[in-house]
Amino acid sequence: MNGNDELKALLEREQIRDCLHRLARGEDRRDARLIRSACWPDSTIDFGIFTGAFDRYLEWVVPGSPAIAVTLHTLGQSFIELDGRIARVETHVTSYHRVNMGSGERDTVIGGRYLDRLEKRGNEWRIAGRTMLYDWFRDFGTSVDWSQGVMGLPFTADRYTGRAAGDFSVEFFGNRA
Repeated sequence: MNGNDELKALLEREQIRDCLHRLARGEDRRDARLIRSACWPDSTIDFGIFTGAFDRYLEWVVPGSPAIAVTLHTLGQSFIELDGRIARVETHVTSYHRVNMGSGERDTVIGGRYLDRLEKRGNEWRIAGRTMLYDWFRDFGTSVDWSQGVMGLPFTADRYTGRAAGDFSVEFFGNRA
């Protein structure tokens, strides 16, 4: 590879990572616009607990289950294999979910990997297909009561705790991110 090809590959990889980050942010905030910006309309999604076309996935994830008030998808390293206008990507993910079980909220965490097939159409990379692989799961039990603050100290405003809907970061970015 010459210098120009190396630079082009570096930029392609960064555009792919940006796509993956938009999707994680969109899922955590149940933001259909961000999710759409990361997936092609004809893409398919396979989470094992949900398998289907993009439009069905979007209906499933936005507005999402009211029983899951908070999610946080933390992406790890991505192995990216470029092949022209196709990329195959494996990305490690740790996802936190606060789940209302009816008798109280519980904190759960899943560790796994996304296997994504991305396509570059025009000048844009988006996901054409995603499969989730599950490596581990942990139920941490009863969730902390955020109304009490953290470490015995009360919060000074209601914006500090994360949530799927009404996340302060949306206001922070002016609803652009």
